[in-house]
Amino acid sequence: MTQAEMSWPRMQQGPLVRFWIRLSDGLLALERLAIMGLMGLLVLLVLLNVTTRYMGRSIYWVDESAVYSVVWLTFIGASAMTRLRLDFAVTMLTERLPPLWQRRARIIATCGVIAFALALVAMCWLWLDPVGMARAGFDAREFAGQTFNFIYTERTQTLNWPTWILYLIMPLFAVSMVIHGIANLLEDLGRAPKAVMPGFSAGDVDGVN
Repeated sequence: MTQAEMSWPRMQQGPLVRFWIRLSDGLLALERLAIMGLMGLLVLLVLLNVTTRYMGRSIYWVDESAVYSVVWLTFIGASAMTRLRLDFAVTMLTERLPPLWQRRARIIATCGVIAFALALVAMCWLWLDPVGMARAGFDAREFAGQTFNFIYTERTQTLNWPTWILYLIMPLFAVSMVIHGIANLLEDLGRAPKAVMPGFSAGDVDGVN
């Protein structure tokens, strides 16, 4: 136990805290599977693109598929990095603070992550406007005529998929960041033991973020 942990009051871990930690860890497990799946898909798409171009029979929708795979991979990976505390952090100031104040700074930073994620949730709610879509009878053209929001009428250029399906990664990312951020905050507050990644020590994890 570090000096900061010894000087920080420990709180009893209640059932709600255990549920939230399990929820975050379960979501992280799904994100890891999604990351592996998307990386495999991306490799296959790139190889398919190279092969078909070499044969002079390019498949026009491969490029767009690869781009959207990278987009989903980026957001899902960013969410997983938040829970694993592998996101970028500027520690030039905080590493010079006493251990107790370092922990307080980490709590403030985690609260900032949660605030950003909640703001992103609110933005996605206004952007997708599910209430307005329901009022329009789930008619995309009627919704676009009433709100001038054409997200449900647009389609991708080559795949010809509805763009709103691909844009769902934004609200999913926002919600997952809220879940992971609160789980990290509970650990920072001492309400739950800090998770340790395989191959890392507890001190390594503390130094990441």
